[in-house]
Amino acid sequence: MEDEELEEYLFKVVIIGDSAVGKSNLLSRYARNEFNLHSKATIGVEFQTQSMEIDGKEVKAQIWDTAGQERFRAVTSAYYRGAVGALVVYDISRRTTFESVGRWLEELKTHNDKTVARILVGNKSDLENIRDISVEEAKSLAEEEGMFFMETSALNSTNVRTAFEMVIKEIYNNISRKALYSDPYKAELSLNRVSLVANGDGESKQVQGRYSCCSR
Repeated sequence: MEDEELEEYLFKVVIIGDSAVGKSNLLSRYARNEFNLHSKATIGVEFQTQSMEIDGKEVKAQIWDTAGQERFRAVTSAYYRGAVGALVVYDISRRTTFESVGRWLEELKTHNDKTVARILVGNKSDLENIRDISVEEAKSLAEEEGMFFMETSALNSTNVRTAFEMVIKEIYNNISRKALYSDPYKAELSLNRVSLVANGDGESKQVQGRYSCCSR
């Protein structure tokens, strides 16, 4: 590929975790800097596409929300298909959501045989006064599982962008280590709805899928 062409990479990232931990508000805060305190549960297939530059290359993350499926304790295999990054979210004030993390990680592993960059996200750090999971406990779990860890607040924006960008950068690093420019690997990514293309169409930096927020 010639130097003057802008290289563009598109990676699929999923957000998983129990209902009402704030997955949709994390995504809307990151993608549009919006937060809806009284939003309803997500319905339908929803995603946002965000761009950032890494090593002089345009990297796009197509970030998928569970669309309310988690309320039925199961997310379809199609949701995970082709994902190379995941945010596993719990609510720092609700221990049951933290106890579910293992189940979500197992489901991710079951439905995806690719290397997935994962981060454990303790959301609602603004609820420090009713915290039910300590930072130390969450860090310990993340270390056991070989994951990144960060606490966030979709309400006040704390660490939201940092958490998403940490995953996106790790995806880029993982794929760079896998002979990114080999034709077989490019073909594999394309089959899994993750593409490597030369972008010459002047597409805007943000593309929005059908979207509605759910509770923080």
